[in-house]
Amino acid sequence: MEALLTSTVIVAIAEIGDKTQLLAIVLAARFKRPMPIVLGILAATLANHFVAALLGQQAASFLDGLWFRYIVAASFIVMAAWTLIPDKFDEDQQKPARYGAFLTTLIAFFFVEMGDKTQLATIALGARFNSVLAVMAGTTLGMMLANVPAVYLGQELIRRVPLHVVRWVAAALFLAVGLWLLAQTAGWL
Repeated sequence: MEALLTSTVIVAIAEIGDKTQLLAIVLAARFKRPMPIVLGILAATLANHFVAALLGQQAASFLDGLWFRYIVAASFIVMAAWTLIPDKFDEDQQKPARYGAFLTTLIAFFFVEMGDKTQLATIALGARFNSVLAVMAGTTLGMMLANVPAVYLGQELIRRVPLHVVRWVAAALFLAVGLWLLAQTAGWL
């Protein structure tokens, strides 16, 4: 349960203002069909985060050792700093959609999420909790909690939510998890 809840909260907060959330807004504005977009986000996130959580779990079992736990803790601290850097999504780089709302969303989300901070957080969470399904479910739920309102409320949501405050809260959360893991690994807790 801890893996599910921690993964959900970390990714939901980290996703706010992220380029994939901006992509959700762009796709919603372009297609004006929210349900296929939401389903595309869900399918892409399940696939992407399953692979990421599996990679994290496999890395943890393969690299099990004190130094690897320090690396996982440090990765959360690095995520804290990275979260403070606002993401930008260039709508002009998007090609016209030929495949409909669902397939366009599925493909775009899957590839835009590659190397993204939420994907890297999923890898770290998979390594930390050693539970692919709980981490994937939690990170996917976090992505949906952040992106479904973006699809339905779009630009109005971005206008009303102070993203700089959310970025600071997300950074503080990543930092707290990183410091907690560091203290736990060092035997201070």
